[in-house]
Amino acid sequence: MRAHRSLAAVVMAVAMGVSLQACADSKPAPGTPKMTAAPAKSNGSGVSVQYRVDGTPQAGVALPVVLSFDGITDPAGASVRLTAEGGLSLVGTGGSQALPAGQTTTLTVQVVPGAEGVGYLHVFTTQRGATSATSVPVQVGKTPSALPASGTLKQTPDGDKIRPMPVK
Repeated sequence: MRAHRSLAAVVMAVAMGVSLQACADSKPAPGTPKMTAAPAKSNGSGVSVQYRVDGTPQAGVALPVVLSFDGITDPAGASVRLTAEGGLSLVGTGGSQALPAGQTTTLTVQVVPGAEGVGYLHVFTTQRGATSATSVPVQVGKTPSALPASGTLKQTPDGDKIRPMPVK
């Protein structure tokens, strides 16, 4: 799938008269934090979503989340809708926004975590009637540690083997 998209990008660039060197030069400036590519389903909208949470999340403090959208092939463009949950709230963002065809669009939205824990910024992209969802985690405070597993297997009266784990 990735090779198919890369080939499609090259064909598209050549068809639009853009040199491959110009495509190669569109890298972020040095020192810019790396974007995380959201996983995509084959039957989704086809819009590629990348995201980055800038700064250190703190409860009650606005935090920028940078979103990048690519792969918009429908001449009518695509749209993006944002929602938040888990104690996270959006600042000044509402409704649906249009994403123009044939170009990468970058949006920076402000979110405010309400308390320690993890909240999610949900990003819904729609193109040609298909919708995809991406959830951007925003973690305030330390991530919960995994529960330690017991190293020994025990056998049930029915003969099944289980690994007991403590519950907190």
